[in-house]
Amino acid sequence: MRARLIHALLAICVFAPPLASAATLQVGSKRFTESYILGEIVAQTARRTGTTVAHQQGLGNTAILLGALEAGSIDIYPEYTGTIAREILKLDSVPPLAELNALLAKRGLAAGVPLGFNNTYALAIRTADARAKSIKSISDLKQHPELRLGLSQEFLGRADGWPGLAHAYGFAGVTPRGIDHGLAYEAIANGQVDVIDIYSTDAKLDKYQLTVLADDAGFFPRYDAVLLYRANVPTRFPDAWKEIEKLQGRIDEATMRHLNAQAELDGKEFAQVATEWLAPLSGAAPSAAKGESLAPQGKPSLWQRIVAPDFGRLAAEHVLLVFCALAASCLIGIPLGLLAARRPVTERAVFGVVGVIQTIPALALLAFLIPLTGRIGPIPAFIALTLYALLPIVRNTHTAIAQIPRSMIEAAEALGLRPATIFHRIELPLATPTLLAGIKTSAVINVGTATIAAFIGAGGFGERIVTGLAVNDQTTLLAGAIPVALLALLVQGGFDLLERRIVPAGLRPIRASDT
Repeated sequence: MRARLIHALLAICVFAPPLASAATLQVGSKRFTESYILGEIVAQTARRTGTTVAHQQGLGNTAILLGALEAGSIDIYPEYTGTIAREILKLDSVPPLAELNALLAKRGLAAGVPLGFNNTYALAIRTADARAKSIKSISDLKQHPELRLGLSQEFLGRADGWPGLAHAYGFAGVTPRGIDHGLAYEAIANGQVDVIDIYSTDAKLDKYQLTVLADDAGFFPRYDAVLLYRANVPTRFPDAWKEIEKLQGRIDEATMRHLNAQAELDGKEFAQVATEWLAPLSGAAPSAAKGESLAPQGKPSLWQRIVAPDFGRLAAEHVLLVFCALAASCLIGIPLGLLAARRPVTERAVFGVVGVIQTIPALALLAFLIPLTGRIGPIPAFIALTLYALLPIVRNTHTAIAQIPRSMIEAAEALGLRPATIFHRIELPLATPTLLAGIKTSAVINVGTATIAAFIGAGGFGERIVTGLAVNDQTTLLAGAIPVALLALLVQGGFDLLERRIVPAGLRPIRASDT
């Protein structure tokens, strides 16, 4: 019965998501404010035609979105011509859209619907420092090696980011500090860094009194906002596509900066920003989704944000993902631990494999699993969490079995007990405390690690953390982090209670009074 229950939970976790209707238009977005808003605009525009639409928010960087698009897990997402040319197609320049599409067609993709604005990369410095040091362009930075560069992780790794910029301007030997884009403005305001990479449509440039440095070497190409989509989207969703095409040329740079400001400075939800902007285009007043008011409400308190209407959904997604992965880890890890304990020749190989898995960065593993599984969402997240939970279970299983005195096993064998009986009546009861400790450790680790699932659209409280990082909103971030911490404490307490209840009963078969 227990095995059947575990298998049922695994089936729900792994196979439920693919059962979604193939007629659903899957919209994706990256993990920064502008992409969230544009994704909502596309999704809400398509819904006007009665099309079923799902918006997979904040899926991560270009590599993850591209992998999801090519795998068919999403159908469309906002992108930029410079990124398509330099990062995706690895070109040295940005050709016209027609040439980009000729190259994208080989991958079953297309780019279209230019939205009307250019959001280029740039470097920015505090205005006070720019004046004091007479810094006006990127080239001027070479005269001030004392300045600390804090650049987003994606910018540091992109061909059209720091590697190309450093080569173009001769920044040999300069080592920037990696920092999340959503936190960069706070870092430069607090004096932790002096130069950051920004988007030209960022809403916080004026608020934080920053000066954008001139790209005097002309390194950065144009990043005209477009939609990158699977080539069959116009034929699969003809009505929705006709409506989406009406967005062409509708958003200029000033408008996009204003929309970003509504989310980052005014604290509006991304969906609300999109709804209010779209309302005049349809000639209708802004309408609230699910009966919610669009009237200005003021920034919610931390408690209000924690118990927001999405709490139940996020909790269910988080708990289900954690315990499905834990069950799978037990099914794999316990036999591996037993193998390593009973066959010492395999010990090094078993621990080597699970140890190496533990060192793989979470986002790197997710990025690898997306093309491998052909989808985003719970499946790659489930696999990643299962792999990360293996080490404590394997290690504790091995330790629990290896520490049982060999003389006790030999005595049982001398009494004619079968190996299965010895295992169930002697080894398993003795091993239970150590084995449970390993499972408990994996469970608590999984609660925290499961927040990465939000980066690939698998839900859970990580959604709030990712959103809070994107807009540097401490309240939203804490509204995700606090439930995760409380859940970890509940899981640990639950295992402690379970251990107190079952360990004494498990030890009874080996007590002297029972022999």
